[in-house]
Amino acid sequence: MIDFLFFVSYTWFYERMNSMLTPERQQFIIEMIKRMGIVKLRDIVEATNTSESTIRRDLVELESLNLLKRVHGGAASINSKATELSMTEKTSKNVQSKKLIAGLAITQINEGDCIYLDAGSTTFEMIPLLKGLDVTVVTNGLMHVEALFENEVSAYLIGGKMKGHTKALIGSMASESLKNYRFDKCFIGANGIHPEFGYTTPDPEEAFVKKTAISISEKVFIIADYSKFGETSFAKIGEIEEAIILTDEIDDALAKQLEEKTSLIKVVKS
Repeated sequence: MIDFLFFVSYTWFYERMNSMLTPERQQFIIEMIKRMGIVKLRDIVEATNTSESTIRRDLVELESLNLLKRVHGGAASINSKATELSMTEKTSKNVQSKKLIAGLAITQINEGDCIYLDAGSTTFEMIPLLKGLDVTVVTNGLMHVEALFENEVSAYLIGGKMKGHTKALIGSMASESLKNYRFDKCFIGANGIHPEFGYTTPDPEEAFVKKTAISISEKVFIIADYSKFGETSFAKIGEIEEAIILTDEIDDALAKQLEEKTSLIKVVKS
């Protein structure tokens, strides 16, 4: 629910809701999101006394103007923890770190393994290194399955709802599809790794798929570059204890905190 102080500060605005013009309503939505960071669709509907379809159109228009970011069930500020980069943007960041971590991840795989690759940018870097290995891969990444095919790796793509800007298959259907498999190992990406708050990601539907993969895997690896440590995002994936962390760099003090709860394997740099 929107906090009480926010409602009080905009009481005069509510009195005009029924006669509010589109620009006024959209400005009000922008102010809500600035104040709250993340706002649910139903809260905007209630606050503006406007239909859900009208608010959805407002959100589409405001997103096109780069004034907010639509998320599952509502909207968020551009800099919110609920926002996420596109797959293209992700693959262009910290490229060398991701390649090093991918190389480390490959050392954890044995011939004959059945593995799950999450639809992340670091897991994507693992794919060329799988060529020639006797492994079977399941993924929820459209870009990943194409790359697996190109590298002649035996692969399966799960079903689910496509998430446009990351090319990931997510949601309850994706989770149900995953339950048909059992994995020797899974490799999962995370936007945040925090000693207290665990592993997190911006999208609750994607977090649900990651949780399912973790639950059906013998061994779980979280793969993340240095930029993810100490950060938290919107949706919880799991506790630190649930996975082994593979990374390239990490602050010594933070590494010590994490190693009290799980194993942490770092790239050995020459």
